[in-house]
Amino acid sequence: MAAGTIRGVFRWASVCGRRPAVMGIVNVTPDSFADGGRYDDPDRAVAHGHALVAAGADLLDVGGESTRPGAAPVGEAEERRRVIPVIERLALDRGVPLSVDTTKASVAAAALDAGAVVVNDVSAGRRHPAILEVAADAGAGYLAMHMRGEPATMQDDPRYEDVVAEVGDFLVDRLEAARAAGIDDAALAADPGIGFGKTTDHNLTLLAHLDELCDRLEVPVVVGPSRKRFLGVLTADVAGSIGTPPPDERDDATLAVVVWALARGARVVRVHAARPAAQAVALLDALAEAS
Repeated sequence: MAAGTIRGVFRWASVCGRRPAVMGIVNVTPDSFADGGRYDDPDRAVAHGHALVAAGADLLDVGGESTRPGAAPVGEAEERRRVIPVIERLALDRGVPLSVDTTKASVAAAALDAGAVVVNDVSAGRRHPAILEVAADAGAGYLAMHMRGEPATMQDDPRYEDVVAEVGDFLVDRLEAARAAGIDDAALAADPGIGFGKTTDHNLTLLAHLDELCDRLEVPVVVGPSRKRFLGVLTADVAGSIGTPPPDERDDATLAVVVWALARGARVVRVHAARPAAQAVALLDALAEAS
């Protein structure tokens, strides 16, 4: 059996069963909005993964194609070149489970063989439908996210009649598609896609009604607010700031949304800075135990 082959079915309960989990972001890209180019070298990416785990990350999400607004697509061979060496090396540590952030079936298959155990698909199986069979055949976890359009166009005047209902409808449909492809229910999770084809008001509405989405979807809900543009918009000119703070100055605002999301039912938070989120999880868990 290859080193990366999954034994049995991945279950989200193994990472976010008793208490919520922190998913640390490892961007192996030159153009991600928050940290593009910092970790596009395998050595730096692996070191960053180790640092995230040391800071409290419960799983790592490795991605080789930026999904920032306006991002250009990356070819399959190039995406594999970026992520596979990093996943192979992180998998050798066997510290925490690894996720691959990809929409491509061939990249997902290579990543799962290299040691990943979760597929994080921002297209929810619409871009490469075969990715659902890849995840099912490997017994991998599968995370379906809502996104309107493609990264290159998703922020071009997004409109909804009822963003909470429409995002919920979409995710229910895509989760059913994943089940039909053979993915075990315990291996499924969903992400409302904060910042993906949504305005600031859309993001706020989704977060305000997150508990409704969690109840409706009946699978672990992952929320990824980390360093998103809407946080900069909302905190511009606060406490002496001049204009919109850049992505790496949005971690305090990210933490506020992390706490909000966890209190309303999110089971996983996806972040660039793991330590604040891990501390929030620990504190909320202690408060819940004391109540």
